[in-house]
Amino acid sequence: MKRRTFLTSAFAGTAALALGVSWYSSDPIQVGEDVNYRVLFSVLIPALLDGALPEVASQRKIAIDTTLDSIQASISVLPEEQQVELKELLALLESRLGLLLLTGSMTPLMLRSPIELVDMLEEWRFHYLDMIQTAYLGLRELILASYYSSPAHWGKLGYAKPTFLLNT
Repeated sequence: MKRRTFLTSAFAGTAALALGVSWYSSDPIQVGEDVNYRVLFSVLIPALLDGALPEVASQRKIAIDTTLDSIQASISVLPEEQQVELKELLALLESRLGLLLLTGSMTPLMLRSPIELVDMLEEWRFHYLDMIQTAYLGLRELILASYYSSPAHWGKLGYAKPTFLLNT
């Protein structure tokens, strides 16, 4: 067997295996699609807002839920073209083949540790492909803007709500 034939067949076999794993569903019971990608964002929010989220579990959950609602509101006002691009990225992050292409691992984001998620995002931040950097910046800006859109979170920034409108 020639070296070129061996490498070609190994690559084809790996691609076929990745495609098969991507189509295979280990959970036979589908509860429903997460059309708003709340689960995916709930995994990414703690990684991107490390240190900004409250430490108390109940307050942390409220802050994450509020941010998830703000993310959906923010997405709804994006131009249609950007909404489509964002949904394509989120769909890739939820598929195993997409994860393999974007992160080099087929492990779902929900099963990764916070340190692994931060490392993945840092790799994206300094990636040599502009497309991956744009994906990182888009997710980061969307999550940060949605979190800090709530006046309850302005205190950590040292920003106070303007009071000149209240004095009139």
